[in-house]
This record gives sequence, C-alpha cells and structure tokens, in this order.
Amino acid sequence: MPSKQPAQKRASKRARKPTQKPAQIDPARLAIFDSLVASIADEMGATLRHASLSPNIKERADFSCAVFDPQGNLLAQAAHIPVHLGAMPESVRAVERLAPWQPGDLAILNDPFLGGTHLPDVTMVSPVFADSPQPIGFVASRAHQADIGGMAPGSMPVAEELIQEGLIIPPIRLYRAGDLVQETMELIVRNVRTPDERRGDFAAQIAAQRLGEARTAALQRQLGRAQWPRMTAALLDYGERLARSALRELPSGSWQFEDALDDDGHSPEPVPIRLRLAVDRRGLHFDFTGSAPQRPASVNAVAPVARSACYYVLRCLLPPDSPMNAGVFRPVSFTFPDRSIVAAQPPVAVAAGNVETSQRIVDAVWGAFAQILPQRMPAASSGTMNNLAAGGTDPRDGNPWAYYETSGGGLGAGPGGPGLDAAHSHMTNTLNTPAEALELAYPLRILENSIRPASGGKGRHRGGHGLRRRTQFLAPARVTIISERRIKAPWGAQGGADGKPGRNSLETTSPSGKRTRKTLPGKVQLDVQPGDVITLDTPGAGGWGTPA
Repeated sequence: MPSKQPAQKRASKRARKPTQKPAQIDPARLAIFDSLVASIADEMGATLRHASLSPNIKERADFSCAVFDPQGNLLAQAAHIPVHLGAMPESVRAVERLAPWQPGDLAILNDPFLGGTHLPDVTMVSPVFADSPQPIGFVASRAHQADIGGMAPGSMPVAEELIQEGLIIPPIRLYRAGDLVQETMELIVRNVRTPDERRGDFAAQIAAQRLGEARTAALQRQLGRAQWPRMTAALLDYGERLARSALRELPSGSWQFEDALDDDGHSPEPVPIRLRLAVDRRGLHFDFTGSAPQRPASVNAVAPVARSACYYVLRCLLPPDSPMNAGVFRPVSFTFPDRSIVAAQPPVAVAAGNVETSQRIVDAVWGAFAQILPQRMPAASSGTMNNLAAGGTDPRDGNPWAYYETSGGGLGAGPGGPGLDAAHSHMTNTLNTPAEALELAYPLRILENSIRPASGGKGRHRGGHGLRRRTQFLAPARVTIISERRIKAPWGAQGGADGKPGRNSLETTSPSGKRTRKTLPGKVQLDVQPGDVITLDTPGAGGWGTPA
C-alpha cells in the first residue's frame, strides 16, 4: 500500500443518514411511485432516441435521461449509460448558479470540470414547475454528440489539453422563460463540423426535456403538493435501506487491487490505478490514494466519472429490481488524490478518461470485490470501448461528416457460465451502429463484423470472445482510435486464464496495387485515403475457474 499523502488528497465526508424520521409510506404505493418516476426517464429516452438525427443517438442509443428532486438528488435514471450515474447529479448542481428559475427555462453544459464528463456529452437540465412558485424538481438528459468541434472530427482526439477536444460550454441558459436564446444556439453550432446534425439532435433533446417536465408536473399534481416531498424522501430512504441491507452481508475489512491503463497515448508508460476498498458498518469507502497523477493527455477522468464507476459496481451487487436513486449511494464515500488520473483538474484533456479510464476503474473495483465475493464475481471483461472517430467531406453531397463508434468485446466468465461474446460491457451500454445505417449516413463500408475466435480466456468457464470489425473508407478522412487492453490483458479469476489483448491495424494500397497491413497503437490519430481499411480486433475477456 503506498504511503498516504494528506497534502495531496481530497477526502469526501461520509454521507450522513437523514436526521429526520423516514417517511412512512405504504410499500405498494412506494413501489408504484418508483415505477412512475422511472417511466418518466424511460419515456424521455424513447423521445430523444426516436426524434434524433445522428446515428450515434438514434442507432447506438448513446444518451441518458433522469429525474431529480429540488436539491438535485437523483430520483430515477433510465437503464441507459452507467458512466452517467454519478455525473448527471453534478450537472444539476452545476446549474444552480443560474437560479432563480422561471417556467420554460432550460440550461445546457458540457464542461467536465463543471458537472460534465467529456465534451461530446452535452447535458440539458430544466426545472419542473407544477403548483408551486419554486421548482418541484429537475429533469436532465445527456447525449453524446458525434462532433462538438476541436482538433479532430468526432471530438475524441489524442489531445493534451481540454481546449483541443472541442467547444467548452459552461452552465448557461439555452431557453429563458420558454424562449430560445438564439445567440447561445448559434455560438454552439458555429463551432462544430456538422451544424445541421447538431441542431437536429439538440431539438430531440429539448423535446425530451419538455416531455419530462410535463410528465413530472402531472405526477406531482396527481399526488398533491404535500404528498410529493414525502414520496420522494421515502423513495430515497428506501434505496438507502436496500443498499445497507446488501452491504451488511459483506465481511468487514480492507482489500486492495491495482490495475493499469496501457499508456496515455503520448508516453508508453502504463498508468496505474490503485484502490483500497474498506467495508464496515457505515458502508463502503473507496480510497484511490497512490493512483497515477493526471497526465498531459486525454486519459484523465474527472471525479464524478470515477464515482460513477464505483456506483455501477455497487448497483451490480443489488437485486435486479432495486431502484436507481441517490439513496442507494448514501453509504458510499471516497478519497481521491488531487490532480490524479481519477480526479483531474484543468487544463488537462479528459475525453478518453470518460470512456477508457472509467472502464479500468471498474476493473479495479471489480477486482477488489472478487476478493470479497470470490464465488460470485466474474472475471474482467474486455475493459475498453474501442473508440473509433472519423470525419471529412462526403463526396456524395459535398457536406462535412463526423462519425463516432464504440465496439464491444468479450464479457468476463463467471461462476454461472461463460462470458458473452462481442458485447458492450460495464460503463458503456450502447449498441453497434448497424452496417446499413452507417453506410447510408457516411462514406464508409463495413467489410466484416464478426466474433474474434479464440480470444476469450480459458477456464472452467470460458471468457467471452472479442469482436473483429473492418471498416473501409470511401473518401479521405481524419481518423482517431482510442482503445485499451492492447498490451495488458483482461484478467481471469479463480484460476481462469486472461483474455487475449486487442489489436488495431491499417490496410493500405500502394500506387502499384500492393496491399500492406501495419499494426497501429492503441491510441492514434491518422489520415486515411479511399480504399484504406481500419481493423479493430477487440479484446477477449478473462476465464473463470481452473480449467478442467
């Protein structure tokens, strides 16, 4: 265990239990209320997805929607993107500076150091008014925009500073009392490569916000002004009771685990993430003392992203029908080293921290719990989102285009059986863009999308195999790959073998017609020509149990 450095770490206080007596609500009514609030987030998500313009939102479903109480506590989040669990509440609290609120107000932001995660994730927050002059709560949506400006199409460059990654939007009003602040919208779309697509996706996100406001206000009116705060408080208390009940089944003690990123994209040195997990009667404490300092690279994660990773693993330990609200996370506290890879501060870049470092934090937390619950926890999954971003000018119509995709890999085998093949895991809950939709929208062709054979780790139960995805470019493009587990393999558990690391490669054709293939780094930015092919062989997952 590394020596502690009090001057260089920031410890959050343990969440205190509510001092007031928990509201006594009939359990059946509370369950119905939980379902009603969750359905609002679900309906917001359906509206956002079906009304959006970009394949990244419409096909891949790269977004989250949630409902909050007046204090910014999460009441319900739809089963969308786990990495947003601990981050969206930060966005709601970040817009408090814009109060007082009026009906029809709507705020927008993406600043990772003021409530965001990384710049492509654009968040909208709006207050809900019903029968009160003050907001009864908030609704929020976060959608990954395929481009938000910056030094490379897709806004996921191999960068060193945040300003290189795209347009930084602090918490500002997009709508004031129901009227669009036209200057705000024009400033944003003027700084992106695909303004028409952004207008379309923003319109879908705004529609989701307005629907969430209406549904939440209608639910409050149905319950009554006095009953609404009682029900929301009872729902949070119920979430806390469920979490504490599950944590009481764990033994008290302290466990350590360390994992690492392959590199930061600029230096070949690995980037360690160290965790000491303490369990006692008060709950869980995640101490990341000893993790790497933040790097002049994009692999840095802001603290809300790190918290999201920890919350996600805790949520995996709860019953499947448990509510998803702030009460569940009351028994959890953290220690983060200042200006570290898990709690970055300006001016460093953070795009890969949201998508890649979050996965490695999950692996570290997963590994600690595998020591506590060895007969319950699966092995490591692929541990990367295999990000591919590209863009240029479409020769079919002369318009700019920007494309972003994540690809699945193997899922870790567990005591119950083998891991799934070629699936998204952990902090991403998105889908692959169907080849037909992708080829219609972009000058691209999918040559192969298949399971990567023999990539899952052996064991009593085999780890899931990775994916092979070959993308051919039909026009010149600037390409960025942000990937992990190309060097350090996903680990096996309880005697199972590690999964096979991933591999990136580029196939080109010389003027004489000769085809060549070269291996690419895990994090790289390059220019491609028509006919070039990028291949992503994604990692397999770890096996579980000693092979028979």
